[in-house]
Amino acid sequence: MVLTMTDQPTDPPFRPNADELLARNRAHVAEFADHDLSLRPRRHLAIVACMDSRMDIFQMLGLAHGDAHVIRNAGGVVTDDVIRSLVLSQRLLGTREIILVHHTNCGLQTITEDTFKAELAAELGIKPPWALECFTDPFTDTRESIERLRQSPFVQYKAHIRGFVYDVTDGRLHEV
Repeated sequence: MVLTMTDQPTDPPFRPNADELLARNRAHVAEFADHDLSLRPRRHLAIVACMDSRMDIFQMLGLAHGDAHVIRNAGGVVTDDVIRSLVLSQRLLGTREIILVHHTNCGLQTITEDTFKAELAAELGIKPPWALECFTDPFTDTRESIERLRQSPFVQYKAHIRGFVYDVTDGRLHEV
């Protein structure tokens, strides 16, 4: 089933979160222990992942604060901006390995680019210039993302690029 912007599932009523999050931050500050972390990730690792809220990247990979750079966007898509971040990560901050984490049941699997952009254009009078990068199979999409990284002249370290699909139903990572 392909959803459009007008037939998305209904969420509970919206309630702003910022004040509650600031209160939680004050509690966090009282126990803050990461003051001495290096700007460079300990594991020389950069992770590109989907922004999906069901994925806690540090928890699912057993990482600690300071272990890796995590770059997230809708679908974990390798865009020009992701490449920009990876180039900075590699050239200025010493990362040498890239791991991609896509997942099952991704929102980008539920829409089509043309329909979504047409709805935006109808509502706003302008079509967005960016690509959504919708896909049907997360495994194929991960392979394509790996290839984009390998083909980029800007990504310096390409020997250690691997991709995985996270199964949101059981928490397993499947290597692509």
